[in-house]
Amino acid sequence: MFSRKNKSTIDSLIGVATTIEGNLHFKGGLRIDGYVKGNVIAEPGEASMLVISEQAKIDGEVRAGHIVVNGEINGPVFSAELIELQPKARISGDVHYKALEMMSGALVAGKLAHDQLSEPMLKLASSNGA
Repeated sequence: MFSRKNKSTIDSLIGVATTIEGNLHFKGGLRIDGYVKGNVIAEPGEASMLVISEQAKIDGEVRAGHIVVNGEINGPVFSAELIELQPKARISGDVHYKALEMMSGALVAGKLAHDQLSEPMLKLASSNGA
């Protein structure tokens, strides 16, 4: 009925038996189950979702809009919208985020830095400009 595309759609998958050496640039949704030695970067200015599964490992910088982590990242992480740290998430590096959801068991060895962009995180429901 609605023609709106779900922004959490996964367009590409890197399987558990796959190793990538080099930078990875993507649009839309990407799920990583394997190993990436290099930076994983979403197209700037577009809606993007990155899922890093429990089996996944990334040695490099990670940049995306919405990031779900349940694996291992060794490097800085930049989330333009929301980062979800699942129970088995392991990050060695600074995490820059607009909104953060962290489950019990997730570990971050680095700084958590809230990047407040142009709009505030919370808006009052009764804000009508009066």
